[in-house]
Amino acid sequence: MPKNSKVVKRELDDEVIESVKDLLSNEDSSDDAFKKSELMVDDQEEKDVDVEEGSDVEDERPAWNSKLQYILAQVGFSVGLGNVWRFPYLCQKNGGGAYLVPYLILLLIIGIPLFFLELAVGQRIRRGSIGVWNYISPKLGGIGFASCVVCFFVALYYNVIIGWSLFYFSQSFQHPLPWDQCPLVKNASHTFVEPECEKSSATTYYWYREALNISSSLSESGGLNWKMTICLLAAWVMVCLAMIKGIQSSGKIMYFSSLFPYVVLLCFLIRGLLLNGSVDGIRHMFTPKLEIMLEPKVWREAATQVFFALGLGFGGVIAFSSYNKRDNNCHFDAVLVSFINFFTSVLATLVVFAVLGFKANIINEKCVTQNSEKILKLLKMGNLSQDMIPHHINFSSITAEDYNLVYDIIQKVKEEQFDSLGLKSCQIEDELDKAVQGTGLAFIAFTEAMTHFPASPFWSVMFFLMLVNLGLGSMFGTIEGIITPIVDTFKVRKEILTVICCLVAFFIGLIFVQRSGNYFVTMFDDYSATLPLLIVVILENIAVIRIYGIDKFMEDLKDMLGFSPSQYYYYMWKYVSPFVLLCLLVASIVQMGLSPPGYNAWIEDTAMEEFHSYPTWGMIVCISLMVFAILPVPIVFVVRRCNLIDDSSGSLASVSYKRGRIIKEPVNLEGDNTSLIHGKSPSEVPSPNFGKNIYRKQTGSPTLDTAPNGRYGIGYLMADMPDMPESDL
Repeated sequence: MPKNSKVVKRELDDEVIESVKDLLSNEDSSDDAFKKSELMVDDQEEKDVDVEEGSDVEDERPAWNSKLQYILAQVGFSVGLGNVWRFPYLCQKNGGGAYLVPYLILLLIIGIPLFFLELAVGQRIRRGSIGVWNYISPKLGGIGFASCVVCFFVALYYNVIIGWSLFYFSQSFQHPLPWDQCPLVKNASHTFVEPECEKSSATTYYWYREALNISSSLSESGGLNWKMTICLLAAWVMVCLAMIKGIQSSGKIMYFSSLFPYVVLLCFLIRGLLLNGSVDGIRHMFTPKLEIMLEPKVWREAATQVFFALGLGFGGVIAFSSYNKRDNNCHFDAVLVSFINFFTSVLATLVVFAVLGFKANIINEKCVTQNSEKILKLLKMGNLSQDMIPHHINFSSITAEDYNLVYDIIQKVKEEQFDSLGLKSCQIEDELDKAVQGTGLAFIAFTEAMTHFPASPFWSVMFFLMLVNLGLGSMFGTIEGIITPIVDTFKVRKEILTVICCLVAFFIGLIFVQRSGNYFVTMFDDYSATLPLLIVVILENIAVIRIYGIDKFMEDLKDMLGFSPSQYYYYMWKYVSPFVLLCLLVASIVQMGLSPPGYNAWIEDTAMEEFHSYPTWGMIVCISLMVFAILPVPIVFVVRRCNLIDDSSGSLASVSYKRGRIIKEPVNLEGDNTSLIHGKSPSEVPSPNFGKNIYRKQTGSPTLDTAPNGRYGIGYLMADMPDMPESDL
């Protein structure tokens, strides 16, 4: 990598043959002849520009307008729907407040170090995920392609969730809310409540029947749901318009999409704390269950949540950081964004459990009222003696504490006949233990709670607008993880590629807006990302630490940051993170093998969910998603290792530097699949095929496969991966 230190100037009359890597390592920043020297190319129509730090020539690569815009983009990408409907569920399920301990430990062990690693390589090499891993080793270029495939799979179903949120948002401008009451059905003789709704609840019925109009199985397509099809189209139009100009357009939108959710969360928290029963929910949430924290499953789920919360492996982190200046303090960014993500999860958890505590209190009050009426009937019928009831109990205004006192007395006295009485224990804790996550939390539990809010349409509009913004922030990073690497590698116009990508994704996404579409969302969520992303991040860690070299990487960081990063990162990257990631991969495979592959189908007759195993073709789709996502890694490795694609080109390993000019020399490296630089600037060079050979090997020049420092020479990497940054030339 280029160094800022000065060395004794070499005599320009002496002919020097060395790798470009070592040549630039000895650059004299005051050498005007060197500064003005260019690669001499055949095509003079477009001049090749070498941009080095300190050069007057501006880099053609776009850049963030401000540091704030970049931080908001990274925060918007990492903070998503999972912070609102996944983290609170895991926290409640895995020990309450005690869950924060393993989460924080794993955030420090794998979260921040790996997030810092992705930020650093993106900022240093200034390319998307494909270009970054090609630069480190062409044989590992498949890592970037795998990231793009996973991003595409995730974008397909993630935007469907934004479409669902848009539907609920559009339906929230009504009073009362359409999911407030069960609909009535009229026939010739009388009017009655919809049976399916009566067996479940108004919000559950609205979600499954009105919004999704869901079928009873994966195999029963049921045709397109036109309402959700329109919402999906609207979601993709929004994403396309926001991304069509790259960071110039999406960066400005980040000011709203990243900050607005925090405004809504704070409003909900303040409103939630004023609700009756909210304290019960928060107390239940943060009551630590230390015995649960010691279970291995808790640590596995905490590691998985850390992994996905920061968006590791998607390529979006690398893509965003590639638009930074070289001297940006990416270490500060990594720590800042990671902790913003963590505190956002805690804030969302407070909001969720404050609202769920309010909801549980309402349900508990209904339970007390209904069962008190049963007790009064049993007293009138003589099944219960009035002597059992304490004198201070007033059934017309009975409290939950008084009811539980009466319930305990009756249970002890009528121990043998108690079950036949049909009384229920009304405990708020029992209701809070029924934790829900994902769509069940957002579209059923939360919507039900909001029907009891004063001015419920306002809060519903705010909530679903927040979900749309959270989803869009993550979608921008996901799409950037697809667009940036392809633009950098194949030099297509970003506007055209963005439109094509969104159109293709919309048409493929129509499978998610069938009546059976919710089951496909579950399938993609379970199988398209988890294992492939784990493998991708493990390979990223190995590529930087083993292939590129941990010592060299630490030197590059010092050169970029202006100070040496803590040795903490050295040991995390080299030993701890790879070990933890491998353990997580094994645990995920074991968990996937032990869990029966299937989905929860909604059964109309019983108005309940029922577990169904995937049919044979469904299992094939699940396996195919995982295989296709990781397949680029071995394919690219084999193609480049065995030189299966012949570019009829050699590899640039050395140049001759004479009298202020760089004389190009072709060097054919045995066994390498490489390409030659064409007569265009690096930002415009087509890939992977090139035009004329412009480098000439000097007589007696050695044939090198690696640079003197043991790594592939920078020239080799340039030739094999022409989309390397101009400032590295």
